[in-house]
Amino acid sequence: MLFVVTYASRMPADASSNALVRLIHGFQEQFEALFREVAKFGAVGLVALVVDIGLFNLLRFAGGQGPMFDRPISAKIVSVAVATVVAYFGNRYWTFRHRGRTHMSRELVMFFLLNGVGMLISVSCLYLSHYVLGLTSALADNLSANVIGLGLGTLFRFWSYRKWVFPAVPDNPADQELAERDASTLI
Repeated sequence: MLFVVTYASRMPADASSNALVRLIHGFQEQFEALFREVAKFGAVGLVALVVDIGLFNLLRFAGGQGPMFDRPISAKIVSVAVATVVAYFGNRYWTFRHRGRTHMSRELVMFFLLNGVGMLISVSCLYLSHYVLGLTSALADNLSANVIGLGLGTLFRFWSYRKWVFPAVPDNPADQELAERDASTLI
């Protein structure tokens, strides 16, 4: 990209070359903004993952037998719920802070709903691998659920958060009102 901008800046200063430089610069700015969002989204996701794993193990095994030692599903539900709340606030106030805001209750409902879809993507990959393809080893289960499924679910979450939970702010005030009205009708 730098080569193209450098090369384009050496072109004769007519209107078409200036337009090309502006176009390339615009693409570069959009790419850099997207890259920053992706990096922040990943950092928030890692914090939420640490909260999820840490709280799950704390609930299950703290002091030898934690408060939910004999209830692993309950411990996982609690740890995922807390990690999802951590991820919401990290994404709302850091990753997507520059994007549109709607009512917090609407955002939270959409956030939890879209996280549920992301989880279904991961579980579907595991189901397909384990039960349809017959790949039942621990490695196959982990690859299908925690690499492929988690990767696809994460791509879906990033896209859906940008589209529905933390939408872009339109430049035109009339478009802003329309976007807020449309967003409020989703839930």
